[in-house]
Amino acid sequence: MGIDLSKMRQKHAALNNRGGDTNDYFWKPDEGTHQIRLVCPEGGDPFFEAYYHYGMGTEGKTTVLSPRTFGEDDPIAEWGTRLWNEGTDASKEAAKRFWPKMRVFAPIVVRGEEDKGVRWWGFSRTTYQALLDVVLDPEYGDITDTEKGTDIRIDYGKKSGQSYPTTDIRPMRRTSKLGTTEEQVSTLLESITPATDVFEKTTHETCERVLNETLGDSDTTTGTSETTRYSNRTNTTTETKTDNSLEGVADIESAFDDLLAS
Repeated sequence: MGIDLSKMRQKHAALNNRGGDTNDYFWKPDEGTHQIRLVCPEGGDPFFEAYYHYGMGTEGKTTVLSPRTFGEDDPIAEWGTRLWNEGTDASKEAAKRFWPKMRVFAPIVVRGEEDKGVRWWGFSRTTYQALLDVVLDPEYGDITDTEKGTDIRIDYGKKSGQSYPTTDIRPMRRTSKLGTTEEQVSTLLESITPATDVFEKTTHETCERVLNETLGDSDTTTGTSETTRYSNRTNTTTETKTDNSLEGVADIESAFDDLLAS
């Protein structure tokens, strides 16, 4: 099988636009109003559903991309299922900490920043639902169409009385082109970095090590045997871990920012 030149052009365009910095693949809105254009990659699905474990590790500050993102087994989530299946109130409460939380990403062009190419915007389940409502609304048609698509206005920030910022989206009233010239449109489309190149898979061994650290065992050299041993622990251990729930990771946005910063 020969080289896929289309993929090579995508990688080349991405490097030219970003200088090779992985963090430049992502965009996070500052507080205020922004105008973006959702771009559809090959395959017809502009949304990538990623699953993260927040608040892991010995200090509760480790974030891990769950292998379930790629349809693979996740030792951390499996441990949560074991706790849940014990059937006690304490074990069910403790189990919630070990189940991954969904965060969705979509490739977008930020208006006024077209020179930075297509970047991945990460958002919550609530924003995902709002975007799906727009995408599925026949009044707007295909909002990603390069000739007659629709930009989206984003209002991001804290509202009065709220502790955390919210994202409000609203489709623009008029359709528009993705770019001003065919050359610009082509460059933007070629700058889409595939999700599989942006999101690195977490190995089974890494998940087991993080699970062991989270459960308080410093010996992480034998992940499989250690995880098996934890599965045989009594409810006393389960109750001990109950206090370490997601209370320390209430602000998921901050946890995700920490992940990008690292």
